[in-house]
Amino acid sequence: MASCSSLFFVLFVFCFYSGVIPSFVEVTCDRTTKAQFNHQSMLRCMVNPKQTKTIGIILVVWRKTGLENPVAVFDTRNAKPEYKKQQGYEFADRSLDTTNVSLLISNTKLQHEGEYKCEVTTDSGTATSTTMLEVTAKYNTPTVRSIDRKDTPNVHKTLICEASGGYPQGQLHWFDENKTEWTKSAKLTENKRNDGLSELSSELPLLTGSTFSEYTCVVYSASYGEEDSASILVDTPSRVSGIKTPGSAIIAPVVVIGSLIVGLLMALLFFRRRSQRTHHEVSASDPDVDQPTKGGVNGKDSMA
Repeated sequence: MASCSSLFFVLFVFCFYSGVIPSFVEVTCDRTTKAQFNHQSMLRCMVNPKQTKTIGIILVVWRKTGLENPVAVFDTRNAKPEYKKQQGYEFADRSLDTTNVSLLISNTKLQHEGEYKCEVTTDSGTATSTTMLEVTAKYNTPTVRSIDRKDTPNVHKTLICEASGGYPQGQLHWFDENKTEWTKSAKLTENKRNDGLSELSSELPLLTGSTFSEYTCVVYSASYGEEDSASILVDTPSRVSGIKTPGSAIIAPVVVIGSLIVGLLMALLFFRRRSQRTHHEVSASDPDVDQPTKGGVNGKDSMA
């Protein structure tokens, strides 16, 4: 009998130190939570009993990977429940009378992004679970402007599109009025703001001879979702000056019609003069036409 008790004790100690003491609860959390920058976010976790009975929560500890101290603690082991939290964190259910142990972040920033672990101790055992918080920020409406370029050969303008306030890094794409994409011809640059958000700038050179009058800059998120866009109208080059003026579409037909009228008038004048000259030549060579002679009326010499 004593040997059985000793064996049970050894097994208990082994299980205790190896961490395999059976638990009658589990913690389930959302695998990933996507939060908007500067908005409230919630890491959802629930304590689920494995047996059909109520459970009492003794200790809840929320930790973030990379931080030494917990971000939130709820401890009932003392006479008065103790509640600790870092700034910006709190429990969704402050009393923890239910099995909801979710964590709230009041104003989500980029530093809140990362992996979190929820450790729960109850009167029916302990359990842990992890969840990932991903932070996103939407870019502001882009602005598009153009600048004249005289320092670059074969380039008469450069279009510049700018968008800021996004995270993770997105993309700026260019399209003409026919929905043809010109992004490969543009140069994209990114700068980081002090708050970690991105500032994007894209430059699209317009070659001399380009014929498109409108371009659109579209902002895409990191997951390639279209967020916003802006368009700009530009002058299109003509054959002579390189810039198509608003009245060129009217002037060209007028010039063509005027040239045709002048050509017709000159042709009519030419044919009229030719007709008159032909008539004169015919009159001079016709034998039926009376012409004066040296000898008189019948062509004989006059006699005194």
